[in-house]
Amino acid sequence: MRSLALLLLAGSAWGADLTGIWVGEIASGRPDRDPIQVSFQFVQKGTALGGKLYGDHQSTPIATGIVSGELVTFVVITAEQAGNEINDTKIRFTGRLVNGELELMRERESSTRAGAKSGAFVRPGSGQQVRLKRLT
Repeated sequence: MRSLALLLLAGSAWGADLTGIWVGEIASGRPDRDPIQVSFQFVQKGTALGGKLYGDHQSTPIATGIVSGELVTFVVITAEQAGNEINDTKIRFTGRLVNGELELMRERESSTRAGAKSGAFVRPGSGQQVRLKRLT
């Protein structure tokens, strides 16, 4: 009985299980463009969060992810076009589970020119709010 109580207590420390498909929109950053439709397939094992980000033309694995209670943090490294360059950009999502939805802040942490492997400009204060709803 004691081990069952400890197991239940440990499970509540991880918060809700985020495993499943979550969908939402990210502002495109330009007023003349529609928001970007995104979906995430999350796989949670304990406090570790993995899975993929799916966009219009690509899927990107979650590099690292942690769930601690209602708090969620994960990183994806994705290819982004900047002018005539393709950059590998590290994007951090941080937020929390609120009323069954994930409220996240999406911020570019760093960017590397894919061909040259040298640093690329990252616009400061480029955070965007993202709200995801569970599909399954």
